[in-house]
Amino acid sequence: MTRLATFSDAKGPRLGAVLEDGRILDLAATGGLPADMLSLIDAGPGALAAARALAAAPPAAGVLPAGSYTLLAPIPRPRRNVFCVGRNYMDHVAEGDRTRGITQSELPKFPQFFTKAPETVIAPEAPIPPHTGVTEWLDYEVELACVIGREGTNISREDALSHVFGWTIGNDVTGRELQRRYGQWFKGKSLDRSCPLGPWIVPADELDALNTGIRCFVNGEKRQDSHTSKMIFDVREIIHQLSLGFTLRPGDVIMTGTPEGVGYAMQPPRTLKPGDVIRCEIDGIGTLTNTVAGS
Repeated sequence: MTRLATFSDAKGPRLGAVLEDGRILDLAATGGLPADMLSLIDAGPGALAAARALAAAPPAAGVLPAGSYTLLAPIPRPRRNVFCVGRNYMDHVAEGDRTRGITQSELPKFPQFFTKAPETVIAPEAPIPPHTGVTEWLDYEVELACVIGREGTNISREDALSHVFGWTIGNDVTGRELQRRYGQWFKGKSLDRSCPLGPWIVPADELDALNTGIRCFVNGEKRQDSHTSKMIFDVREIIHQLSLGFTLRPGDVIMTGTPEGVGYAMQPPRTLKPGDVIRCEIDGIGTLTNTVAGS
């Protein structure tokens, strides 16, 4: 598996490939490749193929030892807002409806889109602010994140996956009462540092993202355990619908929705508190872990 990452050490942030033993190949030092993830995406399929070839047979001179670097978000600051889909797993729709006294849930007829500001994106292991005094209902949402690699407008469902550069993991941290108070989702979903992303990007053709397991743990307790095949709108449909009359660009990040098991819908509710450790997992990608900071 190719694991394309953005990492940092004393020389600053740059592009790398995480090897199976935890070492990292400094792709920016190998010559001929872009120095950062967005530039790699912009450079097209040839640059990606070169990066994959180097990761498969890493030159010793470019390899740094495990523990000598820090992973950043694969795209530390997206050029545009992170695009998101709400209510995209039926059981999550049902659990949310139950909190409002609705017992007969209806499937959304179209994807429900919202965004998170670029400033929300943070790295693996980076602290999530508790936003004390702003929200008392901070919550987690593990999500498959899609990274666009090829520009397109009015993309057909059949052609959608050809526009994907790769896959990563997102955690759509949310202030639940803000989500309801303001009558739309942006405010509750766009708190500072509320979008952990990572730990790396797996190239599109190395993962069947339509058919993989997705889980979330809080302090070691499994809270979410589902499968991307249970999405109401799969990634192909999301890309198709989002691109209608709207140009998707290389480097765009799309979060594809969360399954059931979120904290606010539990009985009693179990939302996040300072010190809580959230571990998000997607089979074929890896693990994204972050901790809620102290008050």
